This record gives sequence, C-alpha cells and structure tokens, in this order.
Amino acid sequence: MADQMRLTQTALPDALESLERCRTLVLPALHDAVDRLHPSVARMASFAFGWCDVHGVRRGGSGGKGLRPALAVLCAEAVGGSSEDAVAGAVAVELVHAFSLVHDDIMDGDERRRHQETLWKAFGVGPAVLAGDALLALALSTIGSTAGAAAAMLSDALIELVEGQAADISFEGRPWAGAHAVTVDEYTAMAADKTGSLLACAAGLGALLGGGGPDAAAAMSTAGRHLGLGFQAIDDLLGIWGDPLVTGKPVFSDLRRRKKTLPVVFAATVDGGAHAGLLGHLLNTAPDAPERDLDLQRAADLIAHVGGRAFGADQSDGHLRQALEIIEATAVNPTAAAELTELARFVADRSH
Repeated sequence: MADQMRLTQTALPDALESLERCRTLVLPALHDAVDRLHPSVARMASFAFGWCDVHGVRRGGSGGKGLRPALAVLCAEAVGGSSEDAVAGAVAVELVHAFSLVHDDIMDGDERRRHQETLWKAFGVGPAVLAGDALLALALSTIGSTAGAAAAMLSDALIELVEGQAADISFEGRPWAGAHAVTVDEYTAMAADKTGSLLACAAGLGALLGGGGPDAAAAMSTAGRHLGLGFQAIDDLLGIWGDPLVTGKPVFSDLRRRKKTLPVVFAATVDGGAHAGLLGHLLNTAPDAPERDLDLQRAADLIAHVGGRAFGADQSDGHLRQALEIIEATAVNPTAAAELTELARFVADRSH
C-alpha cells in the first residue's frame, strides 16, 4: 500500500490535469443538458452538481472531480478514438451518477454531501425525488442520440445499479453473525453492481463510442468495474477512518449508521465469526447513549485489530492492479493509456 501511495502522489499532477482537460470538454454539454429542465428542477440539479447555492446563485468551480466523464473520454482516446466521440456518453453517465446520489441520500437519510446539505435536506424529499428522476430522464435522452449498443450498455448499468442498491438495503436487516450474516463475497457482488456498474459503463461507453469495437468495450468495461470495486473499498475505509474535513461526513459515519461495509463484514466473519457478537453489541449502542462515541471508537479499533482495515486496503490494491493490466493489454494509444493509468492510480488514493 505504501508503494502504491508513493506512485499515486508522484502521478497526482498529471491525473489532475487529465481530469481538468476532460471536465473542460464535457462540462458545457452537461450544463446544456441541465438547462433543458424546468427552471426549478434545473436549479435543484445545479445545486446537486455544486454549481449554485440553494437560492440559485452561481458558484465558482465545476463541482466534483468528474471521474466518470474523464474515464469515458480517456477510454475513447485509448482505443484510438477522439475525445469528442465520448462526450454524449460522458454526459449520460455523469447524469446517472448524480441521479443515484440524490436518491441514495434520500434512502440513507444522509444530510451532508460534498460539504453542503444534500438535495433532499435543502429542498425536501418530494422535490429531490423529482430532480433525481429528471436527471435520469436526461441521461436516457442524451444517450438515445448515439448508437443503439451504447443505449443498451447504459440500460444494463442502470439495472445493475438498482440491483446493487437493493442488495445493499437488504443487508441492513441481516444479522451480524450466523448462517444469514452477510459474507465478503456477497458484499463484493453488491459493490460490483452498485459502484462498479457506472465506472464500468463509463469505460465501456468511451471505448465503444471511440470506435474500439465490442471486444475493446468489454475489456475496458471490466477494467472500469475493477476500478469501481477499488474505489468502493477505499470509500468504505474512509467511512470509518476518514478525515471529516476531507470526506465532508462525520467521523465514523458508516459505523454510526451500522452499515455493513467491507471492513465491517470482514471483521464480523473472520475467524468463523468469533468477533461478530462484540462488534454487533458495540454498533448497536443507542444513538443517544452517552457511551455511543466510545463504543464506535472501540468498534473501529476492533475492526482494525482483526484485519478489516488491512483487508480493505489489499482489496483496493488488487482491483487497481487488475484494472491496469487490462488497460495495458487493450489500449492502442500509448499517450491516452498513460493518462488512463494515472487516473486509475488517482482513484485508488482518496486522501485528496
């Protein structure tokens, strides 16, 4: 992990430059899409993207890193296409991503995202649902103007996204221990759908729209899914041990919500579930109990002690390696492949 972090830190300026280049290309088209909405819905969508405040006053900056659009653009270039080929796919995937975050925040009851109120908290649940639906409709409209295979790829990703979300919700009612406890394999399958599907779609769409053909699109899609799994593994680590100033969420945010994330599931099932009882006890402390924060700290320490933190980092490293191997074997444009490699390493470092 230390070697990977050193590589990432060395490559960071190049990755940021790639993100900025792709964002500059895609952002005007994304703005044009949102501007097609009813003014009140467009304001909510702009707020969700971080382009304006709750009153509609424009903010500086572009809102977010634009990882998925960049992945689409760079994959198009990597298989020999132009960056412009991927713009429609990049916009569509970013709209779906925004839609998924809006609805996820409603379902999870999250009140903060990207250092501001979530959409439902700022505007209400009903309007937020409407804005999320509008973002999804825009995505389908945008991709509908491209080849039929691209639309099918986006539709498949949406189905996987819903299946992953459904599995994640179902995990909430599962016990910490016993035959019905969530396993690492089940969690990984859920993350491959919920998080991996959109990164896979972005990479696959980019390769497809860039003229790479079905085989290249499938390969890049697989690379994107590995990136998604690595991204989720890091996100799960940040959900427990992340700096609130970086994540924009409270310390131990996932533990407070008793979420069964990768480090938690590993800790609950390792050694035949020997630690599940204590872990469940610590996490089930009543929210208003005076010992709540101390129990969450003890839970985080227990998870780290039995290997959950190291396991999450190892999973991130492994998926990054697999993604990089596929990119190297599939790309025909060495310059774009190098940019894509640096972006992949950037994804694996969520400390920025």
